[in-house]
Amino acid sequence: MFLSRSIICVVFFSYCMLRFQVSAIRSITNKIIDNSGYEIEAKVDSFLQFREAPEYRNQQKCSLLDRINLKLDLDLDLECDPSFVHISMTIDWDYLRGSIAAVHSILKHTSCPENLFFHFIASDSRFENKVDFDKIIESSFPSLRFKVYMFKESLVNHLISPSIRQALENPLNYARSYLGDLLEYCVERVIYLDSDVIVVDDIQKLWNVSLTGSRVIGAPEYCHANFTRYFSYEFWSSYEFSKVFDGKRKKPCYFNTGVMVMDLVKWREGEYTKKIEKWMEIQKVRRIYELGSLPPFLMVFGGNVEAIGHRWNQHGLGGDNVVDTCRILHHGPVSLLHWSGKGKPWVRLHAMKPCPLDYLWASYDLYITHNHSPFKSLPHIGIADTDHPSH
Repeated sequence: MFLSRSIICVVFFSYCMLRFQVSAIRSITNKIIDNSGYEIEAKVDSFLQFREAPEYRNQQKCSLLDRINLKLDLDLDLECDPSFVHISMTIDWDYLRGSIAAVHSILKHTSCPENLFFHFIASDSRFENKVDFDKIIESSFPSLRFKVYMFKESLVNHLISPSIRQALENPLNYARSYLGDLLEYCVERVIYLDSDVIVVDDIQKLWNVSLTGSRVIGAPEYCHANFTRYFSYEFWSSYEFSKVFDGKRKKPCYFNTGVMVMDLVKWREGEYTKKIEKWMEIQKVRRIYELGSLPPFLMVFGGNVEAIGHRWNQHGLGGDNVVDTCRILHHGPVSLLHWSGKGKPWVRLHAMKPCPLDYLWASYDLYITHNHSPFKSLPHIGIADTDHPSH
């Protein structure tokens, strides 16, 4: 799937975004006008309000799930159905708008939306509440099969070191290291995605990537990047640390942990959570890297990652970790756009300082800008490929 080089100019509109405490939440029913002129009801939160997404159905080619289990909504083992494609994302108030848009994009472009199971990871801090997230997700995606898990910040609070950007110190950034423990043991494989992504291809293709040999994770690798800059002089000057890359099957390369296919069976057997924690403990004493949760993954998996096509992580659209700048796409096909970096599309749209690609993100945004104003659709932003399913 190719992104059109020419993006149609669209009228700027503002997005309202409020940060609030969980105690202020209440659920209401709102009537809005959809793109066809019909009045629809959307149960939304009184502060952060979202439209209900269209209901996406499986194509005929999709394999059938266990229909007995699917009829039993109270079945606690529903997520254990082997036919599910498992996707995990973190969820919090700051990134909720991004998470909802990401889920919408995945459902819209996959051939088998009813075969997806989402695992949302929320913090157990006093500002987060599982019930509130359950209500918001259900109101936007009534047919979605999902579960919200609470991640204990106490697991990592004592391990987190200062980073070059405060957002990278959020304990929830480290939840991806604990998926093997958080998710049910019957879940043997999962796609992990950051909340600032948009998927414009069938997620089934990413799910079908094979993790060969001893490889535990698969991700797009970027071997042209300067791998050494992700670690400090303290790291490279000590053979005690740098020897971690000796004997690897291939040269270690940078990869972004915002898009990963993970074999949770191998992860649990290899106790990879403990291996990542070990490097975090060393970092607290020796300061061997600067960038939050990424370097431990590089040290544990660098040189033994299943390389996935770059189309599955067109990252850096939010600039770098310090400066919010507009970026263009890399050359080649696009299956997933990733606003990694400081700039987030919903923030830039709210400030009326969007980058061109932010308008593509906005076409999946379900956020209701004003309680009593009709939802205004965006002009079409070209996706110059038609191999994705239509619903």
